[in-house]
Amino acid sequence: MARLFISLYLDEDVHELVADLLKARGFDVTTAQDVSNVHKSDAAQLAEAVSRRQILLTHNRVDFEALAKVCFATGQIHYGIIFAVRRPPQQIVQRLLVILNNVTPDEMQNQVRYI
Repeated sequence: MARLFISLYLDEDVHELVADLLKARGFDVTTAQDVSNVHKSDAAQLAEAVSRRQILLTHNRVDFEALAKVCFATGQIHYGIIFAVRRPPQQIVQRLLVILNNVTPDEMQNQVRYI
């Protein structure tokens, strides 16, 4: 069954206010802090997002681009990775809402987006 709304996993570098602002708008958001994944590897962060069928939001473009390439090369599935330039949390949420309000979870599968 296709999911209608995007669900997000925020790695530990993303300010928790981003999660709070998204939750206040009704979005399903999990943070690395919520699941005690602070200080775990980037691969572990992506694996957590995949296990939850959530799109990963991160500021760490270099490392997660490399992981996305590995997924592509090996045929592994991820549910999307969104790279956010470091900005105030409110600006990140504004930019993120463009995706959240216009893209389905199925459209994000194995995709990488930049905000």
